[in-house]
This record gives sequence, structure tokens and C-alpha cells, in this order.
Amino acid sequence: MKKDIIIIGGGLAGCEAALCLAESDWQVTLYEMRPYVQTPAHSTELLAELVCSNSLKSTRLDTASGLLKAEINALGGHLLKLAQSSAVPAGHALAVDRQLFSKKVEEAISQNPNIRVIRQELTELPSTTAILATGPLTSDAMMKSLSQALGEQHLYFFDAIAPIIDADSIDFSRVYKKDRYDKGDADYLNCAFTKDEYLSFVDALLQGEQHEAHEFENDFFAGIKFTYYENCMPIEELARRGKDTLRHGVMKPMGLETPEGKKPYAVLQLRAENKDGTAYNLVGCQTMLRYSAQKAIFQMIPGLNTAEFLRFGSIHRNAYLNSPALLNPDFSFQKLPHISLAGQLAGVEGYVECIASGLMVARSIIGDLPLLPESTIMGQLWRHLCYSKGTKFQPMNANFGILPRLENEPRDKKEKKQMYSQRSLDALAGDGKNL
Repeated sequence: MKKDIIIIGGGLAGCEAALCLAESDWQVTLYEMRPYVQTPAHSTELLAELVCSNSLKSTRLDTASGLLKAEINALGGHLLKLAQSSAVPAGHALAVDRQLFSKKVEEAISQNPNIRVIRQELTELPSTTAILATGPLTSDAMMKSLSQALGEQHLYFFDAIAPIIDADSIDFSRVYKKDRYDKGDADYLNCAFTKDEYLSFVDALLQGEQHEAHEFENDFFAGIKFTYYENCMPIEELARRGKDTLRHGVMKPMGLETPEGKKPYAVLQLRAENKDGTAYNLVGCQTMLRYSAQKAIFQMIPGLNTAEFLRFGSIHRNAYLNSPALLNPDFSFQKLPHISLAGQLAGVEGYVECIASGLMVARSIIGDLPLLPESTIMGQLWRHLCYSKGTKFQPMNANFGILPRLENEPRDKKEKKQMYSQRSLDALAGDGKNL
């Protein structure tokens, strides 16, 4: 059997799928349209560029994100290993130096003799075996091709990313290093607010001038109603839900007492953006405010009054398909069975979820991956994409709520989550002979 495959899209899902298939002696042709055709959100030509954040979330097994990572590793994933070798300090989270991570992926892809990379935009769907992993910023031409071939209404939304500031512009007399409840190695910087400082900050967010959605539309997307992913909700939109929303959410002060032992009214955290610690990401500050408003408002944060912005936050158009109505159980399109769908365009939400999607699709094509157990995060994501017909489809990220309940669940939440994870990993180990 001739094992040739085209992969369209050099993001996380496409690169994970390429490395997995190449390992099984498939001859992979990977198409990536950047740098010749850029997107509104990407800034480099590198493969697997991380756009929204440099964090791949927690590694702890009492978190859904940590369990998903463990499942991917158990199934022989590739990109998480490259992420780990590109890690920057982030406590129990896996955060990476973005440039270093993308360069490591680029190197792994380019040095693999079974993978050929072509820098070119494909505007039509292939007629041979392929994986579509073009992501939420799929080009207009490819979206038109999809629309004509599938005859399905697409669902669209906006996504927001957070600003990055120069570390040298931070007032370190006002910020302090601490991880919540002193877990980890105090990798985060903390900006502590008094009540008056917090309320003034929230008022400014509510009054700040925003970009308008129509500024990001074109003829193809005109008239589409845009919504947000809940996990990427702009900070000013969260503030509109109530004065205390932020300090009970992304700016919660619990476990982040000042060096003097005082509990702040609210805390905004900064996370290192690279290994050298020369740049910091404003955690949870994804925004659609205009640049001038961002500078004025985010400089109200204690310790950031002279902050220099290396990148302002921004919004960009993302898209996903109604996958359960379009896909067979093996991720292939019902109307185009030679093409499989992977990544965020399929309706998974998050970096690690995209990696998991690319891995599952690749191994499904190879033919060595049965439908994963319901007790696994990956198994439930699979079912969500391919089996949840008749429901109002929405993108899904890793969470314990999609797993079946335990028998005799303990009351302790942390213990319960650890039991979820152990059950999942035991199920994968039990099926090891088949995986």
C-alpha cells in the first residue's frame, strides 16, 4: 500500500500529525501558507507558532489539562516533548519560550526524511488522502472551497490575545514573586491592588475604546454574528459582568499574600514569556481595546505605570466547523472520506487539545488506534467531535466534566480529580496492547 498523505496547515495539530505519520513510514507533504500568505494573528513564518499565549496550562494530574498531557504522552505524542525542552518557569504549568518551541518543531519537521514542507497556500481541497488542519484562521479561499464541498453553515467567533511587556520596564519595588499558596518555585510576578486601585482599573476597562467587529470582516464573513470562546473572553467583557467578576476570577487574590503578609484586594499575575525572562505576559488580559486605551489602562496596574509594550493585545477572527454533522467516526468527512479534519477547525479548544487532535487523527489513519475509552479526556473529545449529533455543537476543551462519574466519589475535590486521572491512565495501560 502506498502511504502518501497531504497535511494542510503547519500548526500544532498538523505538525503533531506529520511527525506521528512519518514515524510510521508515511510520506508526508506538509503545506503551510505562511510567510507568503499571512494571517491577522501570526507574526512569524515558523511552524507551530503559538499565537494567544505561551502557556500550555497545568501539568498536575489533579487538573484536566495535566491529565490530557499524560494521555498524549502515553500514546506517543511528539510536540509535548519539544514543549518541555522549551519550557520557561511557570510553577506547575507548562509555559514555553515561543520562538524556541517553534524553532524546535521546525527542526524536527525539516530533519525528518519522511516529511516534505511546501510553503504555499492551497485554495482547493485535495483529491488524494489528506488531513485538513488549517486552524481557526483558515484562508478565505479554503473556507470557500469547504463551503462549496460540504454545504454546511460555518460557525464563527472572535478570539483575543493578551499584551506582552518588557521586563526592564516593570517597577520591581511594587511587584513580588509568588505562586499561589506557595506551590511551585514562585515563577509568577504579582501586581497587588488595593480596593480603590482595583475599582479604578475596572472602571477604566469599562470605559476604554474598543475595536469594532466590522473592522475585521471582509466580503466572505460580512454579516456573520461573532461570539467569543469563554476561555478567551476579553478582560473588559468579563468586567461588564460585574465589578467583582475579575477579582473572583483571573485576578483572585487568594493564596497571593504580599511579602508583608497582607491579603490584596485583587492580584494580576505576570508570566515569563521567554527563557531569559526579558518579557512578561499579562495573564488573563486578553483584550480588544484599542492600543492607546491598552497603554493607558494597563499602566494603571501597580508596578506597571511605566510599562513598555512589546506586543499589544488584539483580536482576530477564528472559525470552526459543525463537526458532528460533517464527520465519520474516524475524523474523515462524510462527503469527502479521503480527507480528515484535525485541530481547532474541528472544534477543540486549546493548544494541548489541538496536539491531541492531531495525534488521534494521525493514528486513526495509521489504523492502530481504537476508539479511546470514555474514561479518558481524549476519548471524550473524540466522541464530542464525531458522535454528538443532534446537539448544539460548541468547541470543547479538556475538563473533568466530560468524564463519566466515579463510583463512590469522594467528597474531597482534589482526591476525586486524581482518581479521574488514575482511572484514565489505567484504562490506557489496560488497552496498551491495542494502542
